[in-house]
Amino acid sequence: MAGGTTSSDNLSKVFKAYDVRGIVGEQLDEELARATGAAYVDVLGVEAMVIGYDMRPSSPALAGAFADGATSAGADVTMIGLASTDQLYFASGHLDLPGAMFTASHNPAQYNGIKMCRALAQPVGVESGLAEIRDRVAAGASGSTSGADRSGSISSHDVLQAYAAHLLALAPVVGRRLKVVVDAGNGMAGHTAPAVFGRLAGQVEMVPMYFELDGTFPNHEANPIEPANLVDLQKAVVSERADIGLAFDGDADRCFLVDERGELVSPSTLTALIAARELAKEPGATVIHNLITSRAVPEIVTELGGTPVRTRVGHSYIKATMAETDAIFGGEHSGHFYFRDFWRADSGMLAALHAMAALAETERPLSELLAAYARYPLSGEINSTVADQGAVLAELEATYGGQEGVTIDKLDGLSVGHADWAFNVRASNTEPLLRLNTEGRDESTMIRVRDEVLATIRSSR
Repeated sequence: MAGGTTSSDNLSKVFKAYDVRGIVGEQLDEELARATGAAYVDVLGVEAMVIGYDMRPSSPALAGAFADGATSAGADVTMIGLASTDQLYFASGHLDLPGAMFTASHNPAQYNGIKMCRALAQPVGVESGLAEIRDRVAAGASGSTSGADRSGSISSHDVLQAYAAHLLALAPVVGRRLKVVVDAGNGMAGHTAPAVFGRLAGQVEMVPMYFELDGTFPNHEANPIEPANLVDLQKAVVSERADIGLAFDGDADRCFLVDERGELVSPSTLTALIAARELAKEPGATVIHNLITSRAVPEIVTELGGTPVRTRVGHSYIKATMAETDAIFGGEHSGHFYFRDFWRADSGMLAALHAMAALAETERPLSELLAAYARYPLSGEINSTVADQGAVLAELEATYGGQEGVTIDKLDGLSVGHADWAFNVRASNTEPLLRLNTEGRDESTMIRVRDEVLATIRSSR
């Protein structure tokens, strides 16, 4: 099957650093899903597991094929049905079972993918089992040849209400009544938000946007890191005179905020706010931040008596570092937020509840509440398609490496630091892009450095 989806060439493309992702029909199909299910069981020694899937048209069939492969390899499967990724992580932790989630997160409609974890939502990435699963698929894993002496069973279990109750127990929203606009982007927050906010009916007035589950994303891409996808929410927050706006990505494991003025809130600012709340519960605790997060985050964590730990981008790396350091919380520039009391998994909804809880405790508007946590102007993530990513990174290193006061770091891509500014350029793990993030001591400095670096990146296209 040299030309099929289970060929070595295709597998090298769809098995990413911390998940499986590809174009449905061309790179990812039921055959590959079935083989991956069998390999997952074989490699990790899985006896029972949970499976969830998002609203993409291909997700139910792919999840079913994965379940077939898993059961043919001897594992019992619990299907939780439609779910956000953090709902799948909840099921993995709540039921103490490994799991698989079918989603391509924020990717366009033609994509789908598989996020896998061990029991208690422990990550499966390329350095923690995913490479072995890929190699097992390449070797011909099918389930029927796995040596299983029995076929597993398939059952169903609805965990949505238990998930909602658990999140609200971790971040109860009490105080003044809030008006909240929620943009689900036709993704899985349209499934989870009614369950969560339905329990806050006396506390929160929710204004829903694009809650219809539709994996073709008819209104805008479910990718809130792109400012264009937040325009509708910004307008709605202002017109509704809401206290806060929430934007979720397709599988609802990420959340971005809009303040009462309709202004975008950097995930770094939300990271600092949640870190302060968590450190108030456990003084001196460790907080993880990825290397692209604003330098304000480690500064604030240190000032509050906590220990900041820097790591590379990606959920499997963040979760592994959290386990090593027993960190209470972790935040990423991309809107992923990780909580020790949520099995170190990321939850956009739990991050949203923390923001709402902090807001409800004060009479101040969100913009004033967050002002203390937003110290440096940030560019946000700017994506560019280039012909030779390595050549661009080498050119940037040569340009900036010899400048006075400049530091170079290659933990993840190229990080260039200076007392007055910093930037990171790294290749996407899921798309053919270079991603630029820049910050400066003031707006003009950030803009100058941003434009200089972008000119170098885009001159090569």
